Amino acid sequence: MKRFSQLAIPYIVWGILLIVLPMVLIAFYSVTEDGNGIISFTFTLKHYIRFFTDPDFLLVLWRSIKIAVKTTLICIALGYPIAYFIAFSSDRIRNILILAITLPTWINTLVRTYAWIGLLSEGGVIQQVLNIFGLGHEELLYTEGAVLIGMVYNFIPFMILQINTSLSKMDKSLMEASNDLGANGLQTFLRVILPLSLPGVVSGISLVFLPAVSSFSIPKLLGGGQFFLIGNVIENQFITVGEWNFGSSISLIMAMIMMATMYVVRRLEDYSRGGDKERE
Repeated sequence: MKRFSQLAIPYIVWGILLIVLPMVLIAFYSVTEDGNGIISFTFTLKHYIRFFTDPDFLLVLWRSIKIAVKTTLICIALGYPIAYFIAFSSDRIRNILILAITLPTWINTLVRTYAWIGLLSEGGVIQQVLNIFGLGHEELLYTEGAVLIGMVYNFIPFMILQINTSLSKMDKSLMEASNDLGANGLQTFLRVILPLSLPGVVSGISLVFLPAVSSFSIPKLLGGGQFFLIGNVIENQFITVGEWNFGSSISLIMAMIMMATMYVVRRLEDYSRGGDKERE
């Protein structure tokens, strides 16, 4: 046991340097006076007050949460049928489909998002296809729809894989028992398959919502600087404006929102598993 604890020391040090220390610095900067990167020991809460009293920042926060919720719901609506099809396919087809879903994630997010700029731009492939049906007069790029497309495209693999894992682990004999008891396909899905797959859905929600609400590269590229989310505001405070203290306060606010979201998701996951952890 002592040997294993010694082997864990490098990982603990690495975690402190890359996770704990940056969070401590962000928390420290968020409650101190402006110093443009220089550490100040004058403590204040004015950065938090500024954020919660400025309607513009609250509007951006609300817009970010709304976009993240829309992205999550779309990922569930599109990802569940795909995951269902994969889970009940043959082993060979399942492996091919999972590879096809995970393969794009091997490419950098920025590269994949840049590809959507070409597809959605004026005269792009998507607009040319829409022109055939007389629907190509609307601008696609630099809109909320473009940002949603980019979000869903980048994050839906996480939803599909989580749901597929839950469905694959499901005891198939339960479906046979449901059929033997006279349940039709819809009743079997609603009373057997869906409840057993809820842990995967809940895990997928956390893996989609959290990065979506804090994303800054996708809105910046597909929104063209006209569609600001909270991640863009944080980036702007650190890189453009140079208000590190205010940017740190917004970062900490987002961290607290994410922690609260993870707590809610964890409780939902416990509930979907039958409340086993609560009984423990």
